[in-house]
Amino acid sequence: MNVYPFIEAEKAQQRSVKRACELLEVSRAAYYAHRAGSVSARRLVDEQLTEQIRQAHEGSKGRYGAPRIHAQLRRDGHRHARKRVARLMREHGLYGRTPRRFKRTTIPDPTAATRVDLIRRDFSVNAAAVNRRWCGDIERHEALWNRAVVKGHRLQPVAAGR
Repeated sequence: MNVYPFIEAEKAQQRSVKRACELLEVSRAAYYAHRAGSVSARRLVDEQLTEQIRQAHEGSKGRYGAPRIHAQLRRDGHRHARKRVARLMREHGLYGRTPRRFKRTTIPDPTAATRVDLIRRDFSVNAAAVNRRWCGDIERHEALWNRAVVKGHRLQPVAAGR
């Protein structure tokens, strides 16, 4: 909140600037510096840093938030605090993209009929009944395809006998 207009109004009514600054917990030097219109060195550095932040943010296509922008600036040789970068991004409306929330796409129908359990949950090994029941775990299944094993989006060649 800018308190300097209030101090200006007090001064215009011939009241004490010193007392107004004490009540508002502002130094008189800060009031007179504001009145002179001089820009502080910190504000100048903030403006330069904001431009660099904006360039890094545009370079990431708006994906990077404050931690990654801070890391990018550090790699470029700029030494500023992460919280300062976060504050400047917040003041200028720059935000990183957040990951999408998980959306459940398959919702089972509670009224649907259940499938018949053909093996009646019997997974025991019976040597006399070989090749009568085949069971597999879909999550851990490795598919053989053209003498290669497909594992998580990469093709890994395997020996012919495997």
